[in-house]
Amino acid sequence: MPKKSFQEIISSPGMPVLVDFYADWCGPCKTMAPILQQVARQYEGKLKVIKIDVDKNPAVAQQYRVQGIPTLLLFHQGKQLWRQSGVVPAHQLSQVVQQHLK
Repeated sequence: MPKKSFQEIISSPGMPVLVDFYADWCGPCKTMAPILQQVARQYEGKLKVIKIDVDKNPAVAQQYRVQGIPTLLLFHQGKQLWRQSGVVPAHQLSQVVQQHLK
């Protein structure tokens, strides 16, 4: 099966997609990783969480004007619903996800 493009993933019908733009060398990104894992577990089956390495995918990062990392974007059917740069506490991220779930 061919690998889906970023655009296909965020545009697919169904559940919202939370995108984490990160880099391996980024300290705050490492802080954000367990928070994202927790939220992914909490909303399993209701939310897709994907990670985009800005060093390996500079065109995607540029397309979404990612200037600082971590940057989180929430999409549903291709539409950007929310955006936040920097570390987001788990309770705040859960609130954001909850308000966008149907």
